[in-house]
Amino acid sequence: MPALVAFGRRWSLAGDDLVFPGAFELLLRVVWWIGILVLYMTYRGQLDCTHGRILPSYLFILIALLAAIIIILFVIVCVSMQGTITNLRPRRHLPVLIYVRTALYLPELGWAIMGAVLIYDETQGCPATLITTISIAVVASWIFLLFTVIAVLVVFDPLGKPNRPLPGGGRDLESSESGQLLYTARSLAARVWEYRLKLLCCCIARDADTQTAFTHIGQLFSTFFMDTDLVAGDIAAGLSLLHLEQDKIEQSRELDDEACLDPQPAATAEELDGNLETAAHYMRFAAAVYGWPLYIFSHPLTGLCKLNCGCLCCRSQAPDPPEGGGDCLECNFSSMLQTTGLQHRDFIHVSLHNKIYEIPFFVALDHKMEAVVVAVRGTLSLEDALTDLCANCETLNITGVTGECLAHRGILQAATYIYKKLMNDGILSQAFAVVPEYRLVVTGHSLGAGAASILAILLHSSFPQLRCYAFSPPGGLLSEALAEHSRGFILSIILGKDLVPRLSLPNVQDLKNKILRIVAHCNRPKYQILLHGCWYEVCGGNPNRFPTEMEEEHRAQLAQPLLAEQSLRADRSGSHGSISDSSPPHSPFTGPPLFLPGKIIHIVEERRDGCLYFSQVKYHAVWREASSFSSILISPKMITDHMPDLLLKVLQQLCKEAPTVLCSSHGPAAIDPLPV
Repeated sequence: MPALVAFGRRWSLAGDDLVFPGAFELLLRVVWWIGILVLYMTYRGQLDCTHGRILPSYLFILIALLAAIIIILFVIVCVSMQGTITNLRPRRHLPVLIYVRTALYLPELGWAIMGAVLIYDETQGCPATLITTISIAVVASWIFLLFTVIAVLVVFDPLGKPNRPLPGGGRDLESSESGQLLYTARSLAARVWEYRLKLLCCCIARDADTQTAFTHIGQLFSTFFMDTDLVAGDIAAGLSLLHLEQDKIEQSRELDDEACLDPQPAATAEELDGNLETAAHYMRFAAAVYGWPLYIFSHPLTGLCKLNCGCLCCRSQAPDPPEGGGDCLECNFSSMLQTTGLQHRDFIHVSLHNKIYEIPFFVALDHKMEAVVVAVRGTLSLEDALTDLCANCETLNITGVTGECLAHRGILQAATYIYKKLMNDGILSQAFAVVPEYRLVVTGHSLGAGAASILAILLHSSFPQLRCYAFSPPGGLLSEALAEHSRGFILSIILGKDLVPRLSLPNVQDLKNKILRIVAHCNRPKYQILLHGCWYEVCGGNPNRFPTEMEEEHRAQLAQPLLAEQSLRADRSGSHGSISDSSPPHSPFTGPPLFLPGKIIHIVEERRDGCLYFSQVKYHAVWREASSFSSILISPKMITDHMPDLLLKVLQQLCKEAPTVLCSSHGPAAIDPLPV
C-alpha cells in the first residue's frame, strides 16, 4: 500500500508482494540453471550429430540468459523485502527492475521458440539424454511464459489508469467538474465489479432479479474499495496482525472471564438447558435441509453407501410433487430422512428449487415435539451467495412494531418468497389440517437462519405460538425495532468465533478501518508479518511472542467497540501515502445498523483436554446481547465454527453435560422452550 505503479498504471499488487513469488521463481530458475550447466559441461565437445554445432551455442546462451534472469530476480526480491507496508521509499527503484525483467522476456521467448525448432527438426545422432533435457528446458520455458501471462492478467487492474487530478488539488469537491469526475469514477468501478461478478457467476441463469443483484453488489463492492489503496497482500497482513492483537486482548481478559465461570442458580441453568436441548433437536432439521452434500461431508466414510441404499427406497415415497432437485432428488430426500429420523409420510412439502432470492426449504411434521417444522436451507450455491451479498436495507412493515423497520434486502426477498409459497399454496393449511393441535416452528442455518427469522416475523401474527430457532444467523439482518420485537419468539444460537453472525456492513467497514490503522502503525516488512502470521496460525503459541510493534494507544483503539472508534483521517505525506477510512456520502456502510434476531445463546470454547491435535474441546453456553457481536474476530475458527455439522455436534455434546455452565446472570430471560 499503495499499489505498485509501473508501465503508466496501477496494479493489483504492491511492491512488497513480490517477495514470495519472486523467491519461488528464483528457486526454480536456479535449479533449472544448474541442470543446464551440468548438461553443457557433460556434452561439450562431444556432439557429432545434426545441429551438433548449434546445440552448444544454444546451451551456452541459455545459461547466460538464465544467469541474467536469476540475478535480476534476486535483486527484485531483495528490494521488495525493504521498507514497510506504508514506507515505500526503500522500494522506489522497483519499477525500473521490473522493466529490466520484462525486457528479458523477449530473448527468453525467442530462445524458447528456437529450442522447439531444434528439438522437432531432426536431431539425428544426438545423445538421447541431451535431447530429453533440452526438451524439458523448452517445455519449462513455455510454462514460465504461460504463468507470467496468467499472473499479469490476475494482477491487472481495469481501474489502474492514472486518475485525472481534481480541480484545486482534489479538495474542491463542490465544483461541478470534480463532482462529475467523482461520479464517473464510481460508476466505472461499479461496472467493473459487476462485470467481475458476471464472469464469476457465468454458469447461472440470467433474469431481471439476477441482473439487479449484480448491479447492487457491484455498487456495494465499488463503494467499499473506492476510498482505499489496499491490495490483497495488505489485507492478508492486516488480518494477520489483527488476529495477533485480538488474541493479546483476549488473553488479558481471561482473568476477568474466569470469575464468570461460577455456576449460576439451578433454575436459570435449567432454562438454558431446556433451550439448548430443544435447539439441538431442531438443528438436525436445519442441517437436513442441506441435503446430500452436507450428509456426505459429515459422514465421509459411510455417507455415500447409506444414501445409495436410501435413494432406491425414496423414489416412490418422496413427497409429491417435489420442486427442483433434478437427478439428485432421491439422494437429497434420503439424506433428510437419515438426518431428521422422520418417516416418508411426515414430509408435507419439499422444495429444492433454487435461484436468486428463492432458496430451498421443506415442511415436515415433528411428532416428537408436536410441531410443524419449516426448515430453510443455508448458502450452498452461487445463487445463494448472491442473495447473501444483496446486503442493502429494505423496509419491512410489521403491524404493531414502532420504530424504523428494516431488513437485509436479499434475505427479506428470500423469506417473502417462502412466505408466499406457504400461505398462497396452502402448504401450512395442509399441514395443520393433519395435526391442528401442533405449533409452528421455523428453523434454518446461516442464510437459512436469516430467512427463517424474517419468515417467523411475517408469520407471527397468524401463528402467535410460533417459535424460531436461528443457527448462526447473519449479523446485519434486522433493524433495532424488529430485533427487539423478535426477542419473544426467536432464539439465535452462535458458536465460538463464527464469522457470519458478525457480518454486517458497519462491522465490515470497522474491519477495514482496523486493517488500515494496524498496517499504518506496524514497522515490520510485509513478508515478516505473513511468515509470522502463518506460523502462528498453523503452530499456535503465545501471541505476545509475535510483536507487532504497535504502541499501547493504538492497541487500545483496537479494543474499543465499533461505535466508540473515531474515524481515521490522518494524511500521511511523502512516502507513507494517504490513508482515510471514511466512507463516501450515501454509502450503504454508513446506513442504519442491522442486528441479530431474537435472544442469543453464545456457545464458547472453554478448554481443551489432551494434546493440541488429539484434544477434546469443552464448551459452555452463555446468554449474550447483540452488541457482543459488533466486531469481527479474526481466527481460523471463524469459518469452521460456522459449519452446521460442528454446531450440531457441539449442541449434542452440551445436552449430555448437566448442568450447563452458565456465565451471564444479567442476560435475558430464556424464551419458553418447546414441550419435550
